[in-house]
Order: sequence, then structure tokens, then C-alpha cells
Amino acid sequence: MGEARSTRRIGVVGIVVQNRELSASMVQSTLSEYSDLIVGRMGIPYREKGVAVIALIVDGDTDRLGGLTGRLGSLDGVHVRSALTSFVDVS
Repeated sequence: MGEARSTRRIGVVGIVVQNRELSASMVQSTLSEYSDLIVGRMGIPYREKGVAVIALIVDGDTDRLGGLTGRLGSLDGVHVRSALTSFVDVS
């Protein structure tokens, strides 16, 4: 038998949280729910601008990644952008 192959997406999700007091707990809850997709995370409170910036390295299928970014983007004061590419996993 040959090696199993599946197409997945890997990339970066950028999150800007404008109102930390209002949205931080919901952002954290959503990230915890989708933690299986998150390879790495960096969060910086940008106090001078009054926002928090989070960068995620993600790996997963399109539906799950869309669920993550869609859920985050629906929160008040949360802005999300992603850059994803496909790759074939031969492991």
C-alpha cells in the first residue's frame, strides 16, 4: 500500500482585538475550542494603541479553519485576517 496523503492548510491568522475588556474572554474561549489547529501563538498587548495583537500559526482543514476565523471575526471589536496555503501531508 502507498502512503496516506491528505490536503491540509497551513498558515498564519492575525487577530486584532480593539476592546480587550469586552472581547478577551470570548477570544480566549474560541482559541481554546480550536486549540487542535494552533501550532503556535504570540500575543502582544499594544497599550499605546489600546489594542491586543495575536498571531497564530495554524494547521488544519478548510472547514475547521473557516470555523475558527469566522467565529473570531463575528466578535465585537475583533478583526481577523488569514494567509493560508495548501500542502500534502505524507506522514
